[in-house]
Amino acid sequence: MAKTKPGKKDLDSYTIKGTNKIVHSGDCVLMRPSDSDKPPYVARVEKIEADHRNNVKVKVRWYYRPEESIGGRRQFHGAKELFLSDHYDVQSAHTIEGKCVVHSFKNYTKLENVGTEDYFCRFEYKASTGGFTPDRVAVFHPSCMGMSIEQAKKLDHFLCSDCSSADDANRSPNGYPVSSVSGPKVETKRRKR
Repeated sequence: MAKTKPGKKDLDSYTIKGTNKIVHSGDCVLMRPSDSDKPPYVARVEKIEADHRNNVKVKVRWYYRPEESIGGRRQFHGAKELFLSDHYDVQSAHTIEGKCVVHSFKNYTKLENVGTEDYFCRFEYKASTGGFTPDRVAVFHPSCMGMSIEQAKKLDHFLCSDCSSADDANRSPNGYPVSSVSGPKVETKRRKR
């Protein structure tokens, strides 16, 4: 068990208020925003602890939506895409609305039915600089190759014969064309929770 401050104790789990859903460290959760017009924030629970009055707090690592990042949403960002940030906070556990699942991109593309609680993450995001890891992403358009999305989902690796002779500078190590993630730097207000 990790060390905690005096008067605090680590908890193994937390039951979301008004539900029977149990949250553990490592789970992804939806957290209530202060502005009810906004969608819930998404975070990964890093630690759950209670103080001497049994007030439960969670240490979270925030996921950012593309529109919340420096540079904003881009054409290649998916509707359910999130970036795992280096932004950590401690929040009241009472702000947890529900659980969700943040899949790898590969696993997300293999889902038969994408539910409202399903998201995917391809990048880690440095909130202070707007930098991404990795800084490039493979781009593959099944329709350009006369394939259905179902056929493309079955592929583990693809190298187009037309592209295989193209300039290697525009190619990722796995053979896919690449698109740069970096873009114009714009100043954004600090995210409030």
